[in-house]
Amino acid sequence: MASIFSKIINDEIPAYKILENENFLAFLDIFPLAKGHVLVIPKKEIDYLFDISSDEYGELWKFARQVAKAMDKVIDCKRIGVAVIGLEVPHAHIHLVPLNNVSDINFERPKLSFSEEEMNEVAQKIRKAIE
Repeated sequence: MASIFSKIINDEIPAYKILENENFLAFLDIFPLAKGHVLVIPKKEIDYLFDISSDEYGELWKFARQVAKAMDKVIDCKRIGVAVIGLEVPHAHIHLVPLNNVSDINFERPKLSFSEEEMNEVAQKIRKAIE
């Protein structure tokens, strides 16, 4: 069940990492809906979010909350929206999306593109805001 996320976890492909610990990883989505769109994943290869053990599930959401609170401090938006879709990559993941309107989290919208410099800048701002 290895996916592109497994390659990111194993540093086989680069990512704009935000926060990492033994069990979880947060990084910028390279096909974002908004500037600062972050993906939060368990490092364990599990396809379906609701197949994660109860303890790990709770820890994943605590980890995501930590990242979302940092995003909220440094990204100009009304809220940080949350979405779990799970169809596009066979690895459980949470989308944290900066929102100003409900339509900002519509996954049928065209994805945005930012320069490497812009991606590095927003990743650094979020990392610095983590408590």
